[in-house]
Amino acid sequence: MLNVRETLKEVLSLTAKNNQWRRKEAVNLIASENVMSELAEAVYLSDFMSRYAEGKPKKRYYQGTRYIDDLEIKLSELVGETLGFPMVETRPISGTIANASVFRVLGNPGDKALIAPVQAGSHVSHTKFGTLGALGMTQIYMPYDEQSMNVDVDKAIKMINEDEFKFIVLGGSVYLFPHPVKEISQAAKEKGIKIVYDAAHVFGLIVGGKWRNPLKEGADVMTASTHKTYPGPQGGIIIFSDEQTHKAVSKTIFPYFLSNHHLHRIPATLVTHLEMIEFGEAYASSVVNNARALAEALAEEGFKVLGEHLGYTQSHQVVIDVSKEGGGAKCAELLERANIITNKNLLPHDPPDAVQNPSGIRLGTQEMTRYGMGRSEMIEIANLMKRVVIEKEEPEKVASDVKELRKGFLERKYGFSLADAEDVEELLLLRR
Repeated sequence: MLNVRETLKEVLSLTAKNNQWRRKEAVNLIASENVMSELAEAVYLSDFMSRYAEGKPKKRYYQGTRYIDDLEIKLSELVGETLGFPMVETRPISGTIANASVFRVLGNPGDKALIAPVQAGSHVSHTKFGTLGALGMTQIYMPYDEQSMNVDVDKAIKMINEDEFKFIVLGGSVYLFPHPVKEISQAAKEKGIKIVYDAAHVFGLIVGGKWRNPLKEGADVMTASTHKTYPGPQGGIIIFSDEQTHKAVSKTIFPYFLSNHHLHRIPATLVTHLEMIEFGEAYASSVVNNARALAEALAEEGFKVLGEHLGYTQSHQVVIDVSKEGGGAKCAELLERANIITNKNLLPHDPPDAVQNPSGIRLGTQEMTRYGMGRSEMIEIANLMKRVVIEKEEPEKVASDVKELRKGFLERKYGFSLADAEDVEELLLLRR
């Protein structure tokens, strides 16, 4: 028979253990994660988490939304001003929901979408295995150029000219270098094909000015997550350069793909965006510099780091080939035991069925950068990884050294603290 109090104790204990491990003892290199600032977390835990606001601001199906309306309008305005395109949708609760809402408008079941090759980092939502397939559409991969580790532009343009596609998807989840929006946009526009750029991973780099803004290079729509290099709460966002698409997608998000859009995200995202306005350029620069430093240090330690001939990376990501060290699954597990959190990942040469044990590991520098780590720490992390993966040192022994490193990096940087809020006492009172 269930013992409620004992189960409650277990729930609280496991949650506390995770907080201790992930925020004070581990080095997190998952490329799709980040942490909010102290102040963003404070507003995230507000009364909004219990409320509904179906529909758009000032046109809701519920009463009691006067304050979330103002916050949502302000968020759209600020994001639009920052990126130079005022048509913004803040309601998607994830990058995948953002993609689904756009794909549903741009295509119909049976239509074909031309997407970045899996080797160049397309996300599962772009494929028949994910959102595109769920909507009954067909994926066609662009050719991959091994030398540039990117879309083969000439062959992609040839495909655009010779076939019929409803839309093109660039961007993705594992890519080190910008996809060629500008290079293929002219051919796409001549055929009346919309370009969607999935900026989930690099949205913070775009906002911080260290990554190309795809809307200024010819994309019609940019979808994104708000919790990767952009260090906000988990959620999605869409920015448009095309008014017709904006209006159609806005009518599709609700009621097709969500009802309530998790209102507590909105003030937390607003705080994060204000942080990006104030600190974003410095933060994005540090993220990219740390990624390059980590890649160089890993190569120096004997790892096979992809992209050496191109300078390793221009994003927050680093990708290493650990096939000779036992494969991505094994190495990621060993590193986790050493308190270094990574994820296994397919490499360009891996067959699709190698997904459970691919050759590679994907790393990201955005979260540790937010905790204040820099070049010297990237060098130290590379050495710790070498001890586990190459030298086969007992992971638990290395874990103690990882904890020691992490002790000096517990305070979140490039954001607002509670001390920055004039009404923080009132804010915290609401959480009691």
